[in-house]
Amino acid sequence: MGQRKGNGPAVRQAVEYDLVELVRLRALLFENLGGHFFSPASADDDWLDALAVVLKEQLTADAVRILVVDGDGDSDGDRGLAACGIATIEQRLPGPHLRNGRIGHVIGVVTDPSYRRRGHSRSIMRGLLDWFGEREVARVDLYASAEGEPLYRELGFTNHPDPALYWRP
Repeated sequence: MGQRKGNGPAVRQAVEYDLVELVRLRALLFENLGGHFFSPASADDDWLDALAVVLKEQLTADAVRILVVDGDGDSDGDRGLAACGIATIEQRLPGPHLRNGRIGHVIGVVTDPSYRRRGHSRSIMRGLLDWFGEREVARVDLYASAEGEPLYRELGFTNHPDPALYWRP
């Protein structure tokens, strides 16, 4: 059963039964981010099959946490998912700025448009931050959408001191 913190929605860890909905919500995340980098015009949907395979593998991985909030249900009794959040932990080399080398990554928090403004993302983020804390993560990184940034700042996220670059082979 889901965990409820305060008056927020019940959050639970995702299970294999949730895969179809997790793929749906993850695709929705990229549609909403916009821009050619996140949603290239030439992209086809084969990445969704690869996503389903990887998500299934990651559901029980020690370094991954996938939290969800169930939807209210429709006339057929199908609840679906209202929201999900995915987090990973990466072990890097320790250093003076990263004593144990453990970095957390929030890979995506997304809420179905029909369930927004109900505290789902906040509840999921609190659950993920608790999970990171239990695993003694030294830092948590994320990329924020314009809509999500106020929530993340409220939860204590600040500008990253490192310049970010990327390379694609």
